[in-house]
Amino acid sequence: MDSTEITVIGEGAVAAAPDVMRLHAGVEVRRRSAAEAFAEVRAAAARLAEALRGAGIADEDLRTTELSLGPEYDAYPQVSAYRAAQGVEAVVRDLARADQVIDVVAGVGEQARLNGVAFEVSDPAAALRRARDRAFADAAAKAAQYAELAGRGLGGVVSVSEQIEQGPQPLRVVAAMEDTRSVSPGRQTLTVVVRVGYRFR
Repeated sequence: MDSTEITVIGEGAVAAAPDVMRLHAGVEVRRRSAAEAFAEVRAAAARLAEALRGAGIADEDLRTTELSLGPEYDAYPQVSAYRAAQGVEAVVRDLARADQVIDVVAGVGEQARLNGVAFEVSDPAAALRRARDRAFADAAAKAAQYAELAGRGLGGVVSVSEQIEQGPQPLRVVAAMEDTRSVSPGRQTLTVVVRVGYRFR
């Protein structure tokens, strides 16, 4: 780096309320034959998809995430059963319906599996603009302080690069006395880290 320049790291974080839930679910069966296991899991997956559509999930918001079939052993090579599974990701765009969608999955029957949820902000652009403002201001304040400590004046910006980070998307259980919902999206932190190079005067 040129001795007439300084590079600093600025960070800006903004909390935003997620408005989309991704539900990871599926069906699983174990049967004595591979053909039986596969046929039953496909039928169960069709029932699950139909139930999700009935709960308001659009076709474009349903995605197959797993399709597997394989043997299970008591003691190799003795096959004890065949396991078949099919997974699906459902995008829930109306969080007020989240519990209903979860209940629909559970209602498919003993083959149903719930594998977790993730929350996200569907349009983070506005939050990221605020985070960039804060990150750049943080970098400018640091650069001004270092210039003062070095007994130099601070000139213009010569380089900028950024990194965007999304904070954890927690699943928070809510007590029944506080809310009738079983899941809550909480808040998601969007963070911008910016590397800014300044020229010394």
